[in-house]
Amino acid sequence: MSSLAPAPQAPSRLALWLDLIRWNRPAGWLLLLWPTLSALWVAAGGFPGWHLLAVFTLGTILMRSAGCCINDVADRDFDRHVKRTAQRPVTSGKVSTKEALAVGAVLALAAFGLVLTTNAVTIAWSFAALAITLAYPYAKRVVSMPQAVLGVAFSFGIPMAFAAVQGTVPVLAWVLLLGNAFWVLAYDTEYAMVDRDDDLRIGMKTSAITLGRADVAAVTAFYLLHLAIWTVALWPLLRPVAWLLALGVALAQVVWHFTLIRTRSREGCFTAFRANHWLGFTVFAGVVVGLA
Repeated sequence: MSSLAPAPQAPSRLALWLDLIRWNRPAGWLLLLWPTLSALWVAAGGFPGWHLLAVFTLGTILMRSAGCCINDVADRDFDRHVKRTAQRPVTSGKVSTKEALAVGAVLALAAFGLVLTTNAVTIAWSFAALAITLAYPYAKRVVSMPQAVLGVAFSFGIPMAFAAVQGTVPVLAWVLLLGNAFWVLAYDTEYAMVDRDDDLRIGMKTSAITLGRADVAAVTAFYLLHLAIWTVALWPLLRPVAWLLALGVALAQVVWHFTLIRTRSREGCFTAFRANHWLGFTVFAGVVVGLA
């Protein structure tokens, strides 16, 4: 009898696809979901109904997954030089670029199918959302702070939520989008701080590189701007006590993030990034309770 251990089985296609869309890392789609649901509640003045809740929850998960496919194809030549991303399915060759794009297209079409159950205004805005999603991966080649582009892409569920509820996109939606974009700038700069050494070596443009030694102060300022803009925009609509409680919890998290990133360690910055969905949930809870 042979004493050799059996060779490990290659992962199935489904396992590779799940890895491609980061299924085991739900923090990514939660970052998109909480501000989108907050906008739904604000637009509806309370619970928006099960239909829209399902459409935007499932649509957010599907579009974030499609975005991962597009991003990995666009970054495949860069990712192999970054320690954290070198084993991603496309970069490692386990999934071809055509296969990854096909998976992304199917997911995006499924999300569009959900949008078709809303109204014409939401459908129209979904094309703008798709365009920004496609543009972001390539912004890292030409824009010194591509996280700002991601801020718009990751915030576009806000105007779409208003469109789905009200049939129009009021000024309030764009103010909330601006505020949310600062939150994206904060957490994606933390993310970029993890890879700064690798990105410098390969010539990638990121906010962490552009900001230099001002990165920690800038991230903190981005968080505060996010919370300040949302507070000013939502103050007339929410119960003050509920919002102030949520704001206090959110500010405590900002202080915690500062302690995590101030030394600029990879571990601290990555921990801070991964914890951001709790800040998003805190703001969402403040909106829900404040409108109750």
